[in-house]
Formats: sequence, C-alpha cells, structure tokens
Amino acid sequence: MAIMLKRKILDNTDIIAAMGIVGIVVMMVVPLPAGFLDILITLNITASVLTMMLAVFAQDPLEFSALPSLLLTLTLFRLSLNVSATRLILLDGHAGQVIQQFGEFVIRGNPVVGFIIFIILVLVQFIVITKGAERVSEVAARFTLDAMPGKQMSIDADLNAGMITEQQARDRRKAIQQEADFYGAMDGSTKFVKGDAIAAIIILFINIIGGFIAGVVMQGMPLLDALHKYTLLTIGEGLVSQIPALLISTATGLVVTRAASESNLGNDLAKQLFRNPKALFITAGVLTLLAVLGLPPVPMLLVAAALIAAGVMLQRNSKVSVVEETAAARESEIEESKKPENVLNLLHIDHMELELGYALIALVDVQQGGDLLDRIVLIRRQIASELGFIVPVIRVRDNMNLQPNQYIIKIRGSEIATGEILADHYMAMSSGFDDDSIPGTPTKEPAFGLDAKWINAMYREQAELSGWMVVDAPTVLATHITEVIKTQAWEILNRQDVKSLIDHAKEQAPAVVDELIPDLLSLGQVQKVLANLLRERVSIRDMVSILETLADQAQGTKDLDRLTEHVRQALARQILQPLVGKDKTLPVITLDPQVEQQILDSIQPSDYGTFLALDPKMLQVLVQNLTREIEKVTLKGFTPVLVCAPLVRINLKRVTERQLPQLMVLSYNELVQGVQVQAVGMVGMNRAS
Repeated sequence: MAIMLKRKILDNTDIIAAMGIVGIVVMMVVPLPAGFLDILITLNITASVLTMMLAVFAQDPLEFSALPSLLLTLTLFRLSLNVSATRLILLDGHAGQVIQQFGEFVIRGNPVVGFIIFIILVLVQFIVITKGAERVSEVAARFTLDAMPGKQMSIDADLNAGMITEQQARDRRKAIQQEADFYGAMDGSTKFVKGDAIAAIIILFINIIGGFIAGVVMQGMPLLDALHKYTLLTIGEGLVSQIPALLISTATGLVVTRAASESNLGNDLAKQLFRNPKALFITAGVLTLLAVLGLPPVPMLLVAAALIAAGVMLQRNSKVSVVEETAAARESEIEESKKPENVLNLLHIDHMELELGYALIALVDVQQGGDLLDRIVLIRRQIASELGFIVPVIRVRDNMNLQPNQYIIKIRGSEIATGEILADHYMAMSSGFDDDSIPGTPTKEPAFGLDAKWINAMYREQAELSGWMVVDAPTVLATHITEVIKTQAWEILNRQDVKSLIDHAKEQAPAVVDELIPDLLSLGQVQKVLANLLRERVSIRDMVSILETLADQAQGTKDLDRLTEHVRQALARQILQPLVGKDKTLPVITLDPQVEQQILDSIQPSDYGTFLALDPKMLQVLVQNLTREIEKVTLKGFTPVLVCAPLVRINLKRVTERQLPQLMVLSYNELVQGVQVQAVGMVGMNRAS
C-alpha cells in the first residue's frame, strides 16, 4: 500500500507542484486559521533548512539546477505567510503559537531588542549576502556565456581527435547548455531574494503602525499596551520570516560561489583548510601571542592547543600516507607486470589518421595558437554539406619517424597521401608567370600539384600585390585533407555509415526504407551504389530520392552499375548544376559513333557488375585522343565534360579515371530539359601522327 502511494505521488509531482503554487497565491486572499498558519510557517522553516543542506552537500551547482525556480516559489510562499500573519495580527491581535513563541523565546518579550535583531538580520541579508550573491550571479552568467564558444570548440576538437565518443560529446554540449541556462536563471533569481528583504522592512513598519492604530482606535487599548503588544507580534512575525529568508540567501550564495568538485562543501573545506600543518602552527602562535599581550588567556590558549594538536596529527598522517602510496604504487606495478598483455587494442584501425612530424605539432597545440583541430571540424561539416557524407573521426597523432615538416594522411592504416609544409611560412602559388622578385623555396602545392613557393611572412604582402595566391600552412594542410576525403570518400564509406544515413532518412520517409531494405536490396548493395556515386563526387545528401529510385528500379535489376545509372538520372539536375553556365549552356565532348559502338560491344558482364574488355592498344589511343581533345577544349575556356551512352559511361569513367581523374563523364539520360548542349569536340580512334 505504501509503495503504491509513493508511486502515485511520484507519478503526479507536476500536478502537486501546480496545486501548491496555486495554493500559495490563494493564501494571500483567503483568511487562514491560526493553527493552520503555524503548520505553514513550520513548512517554510523546513523548506529553508532543507534548501540550505542541499546547497551544502551539492558537489556541482548543476546538481541543484531547480534552485532558481525554488527561490521564486519560496519567496512567494514567505510573502503569502506575511500577508496571512498580518491579517491575523490586525484583526484578532494574535497570529498563532509559532509567532508568539518566537517573540517570547528569541527576544524574551522585549520589543526593542527584537527590533534591533530584526534590523541586523535584514541588513546582513540585504547588504552582505544577497548583494554578494547577486554580483556573483551576474559575473558567473556573463563569463559562462562568454566561455560557451570556446568550450564547444574544445569538445569538437576532442571529438575530432578521438578522445571522446559522439555520445560523450552530446552529453558535454548538453551540460554546457544547462550550465548557461542555470547561471542565467540564477542571475534573475537573486533579484527575488533582494526584493524579499526590502519587502520585509516595509511590512514591519506597516504592521507596527497598523497594529497600533487598530489597538488604540478599534479596540480602545492604552497607547503603551497597544504599542507593546503589536510590536512584539510584528517582530515575532518578522523573525519567523527573516530567519528562513536568511537561510535561503545563504544557500543561494553557496551555490553560485561553488566550483565543480568531486566532494561536498564540508569535505572540500576540511581538505583545504587543514591541508598544511604550517598554517595551523602559525595561527596557534598568533593566538598565544594575543593571550600574552592581555587578551583572555583561557579561550586563546585552548584554541591554540587544539590547533597545535591538529597540526601534529596532520604531519604524522601525511608521512604515513606518502609511505603507503609509494608501497601501493610499487605493488601495483608488480601486479601489472604479472598480468597478461591485452593486445586486442592493438588490432583497432582508425578510419582516418593524420600523422605529423614534430615540427608540425604546434599546428594542433591550442596554447601555441594552433587551430588545425578546429579546421578539421569545419572540414567534416563542409563534407557533410557538400557530399552528404559523415566523415569519421580523424585521429591526429605525432610520428617521430617522419621528417620534421612531413605529414601523412592514412585511411584504414594505409598511407593515401603525404606532403611537407613549413609551419612558420606562407605558401605562394604561381600566378602563371615566373617572378624571381619574390624570394622563397620552390615547392608543389600538395592537393593539386600547382607550382608554388614557401615564403617568409615579411614577403606576404609583396607576393599578394604581384598576383600570387598566398595561404598559411594550416590552410595548405586542411585543403589537402579535404581533397583526399573528397577523392577517397567512396573508400571510407562503410556499412555502418550507410546504416546511420538510412536511419536518418527513415525519420523522413520510413515507407521507402521499409520497402527497400532488406526485401529488395541488402545494406551492402546500397552501400556499393552510394560508393559508386561518391567515387565520382556525386553528393548523396538527398538520400530519400536515392532510396526512392533504388526501390523503383531494384524490382527489375540487381546490377549495381545499372542501379547507379538510374540514381544518377534521378539526381541529374544536382549533377549538372555546377557544370552549366549562367546561360544554361553545357559545352560537351562527344564520342565518335563508331568508337562508342566499339566500346559498347566490348562491355562484358561479371559477378561484380560489368567491365570494359577493350584492346589495350585501342584503349591507349582512345585515352591519348581524349587527352588531346580535353586540352583543346580547355584552351577555349570550357570545362571538359564527356557525354556518351549510359552503358558506356560508367565503364569509360573507370578506365580513364587514373589518367584523367578530373574528367566529368555524363550519359545522355542525364541531360535534363532546359539545358542547351553545345558540342565543342569529338573523340575518334585516329592515331596521332
């Protein structure tokens, strides 16, 4: 029965809280009996003490994230109690046993003493605690908001370096947002406590003046009797209200001044105040000196003796703990050496790695101004936006076996690209003519192989004025990483990545995903189609359209090359967009019909799709003629685009991508309406003379 009742209460806490707040507001209007008011005053004291204890035992301010709302609720509750108590005092001449006993016990029935104590409590709360807590809240809120971008970048850098997982990164970002919300709310909540202290002083004088008038005019009491009675009741009511308010103000100050720790306030104070025995001995000496100079010797010497005893105990414990820690460390080393080595971690291979020579480590060191990790975060976002592909975490590590200025980009443990950069120099890329007036070390831009020079910072402005394109070393490395990812995205993409992309698409179009996988195509087959698209730098961001096309076409064929062509046709406008000029004209190179037929006849099926079984000599001539035609088209100012039949397209692209990786090969089916095709060249099989 008790368990069911507890569960019912926990399940309806929102209703209970709403009813409680409504009840607090009703208290201001509805008269309350004195006995019920005693219970509510006791609840107010209980809530204040409980809040104080929670603030003391909290290890982190966010553990008490409900404090801002609680402050508002308790402030409103105290004001309602003030209104109810004032009503009883003025109408009935009493306000229950709690207020009466407070007046008699705390101030012994003396209204003058009570008035002074009340004023002291209000001043302590208003000027000292509340004012300080308000200022700390303002500063904490401002610094927390200012630090948010840096913390976010630090999380992204740790994630990019592989130090934390995606889930840990999300948790940290959520904690940062909660921290900002908390301190922002506390900045406003301290105004409630400040206003409560001001209201208490005003209510005090209203009660005294109103009670005096009610006693003399309405009840015919003598002047001194009325003043004594109503002042005593008012002071008692004020103390009952202000002592809990003081506890709440103190709790607020403790929370906003509390730094995150692994233990509570008591443990932190004990560790830090009694950490150094020398401080205790010096304090004991000061107390002894004060006793000798004439201050009461008994309390001074007692406290001094206690401090000396505590200091001696701390010295002994510290020596013992050092010996124990040393012995424990030795035992741990011995035990660790006896354990069998865990080699499973050595089997892990990162999706992508960036290894740096020791001269390039500064590029990733934030303290030295390195921002490479932040650039890698931006690269991952750029690739996701352009290709619709989530790049895995890029592990960045140093490699002392490399040349000082060398770096290596790896995919699944295999070296894909390498280069050398000078971290303290700028790379100036050639403007098309030699200019020996700019001194520097000749080099090649690593991503695109352009002629360039490494120049000192002092020549940067001169090089820019001479028409050279000048970039810093981190930009050179970031560009190379970006180009490697774009080129090798099809190789990086695995089934797990595809599963994540499909799960994301399922949120928008669950029907097409359920129809396609696994009834029509397996996850691996979809991955192969997406890899085919990425291999030619076709964005897979429009995943829903891709899956829709596969669901339509997979019922008729399971050939992955044909399915890829169907998907390309569905994405034709997206593919053509960067190729078409402002006048909607697309300059293209075509194949001689006889050449196209020869290629078509040479296409052979296999277990892995189709392949081009063309005579090697004919293939060599074809590539040479195609290269020559591309050079002609480029000299005319056009971007080379080859158009051919759908079945020819994918096979021709594969046999030419090694010699002509930048060549865009389209099929006739990808030429959508509204695009004007302009033939600017044709490739035949005529041998070069």
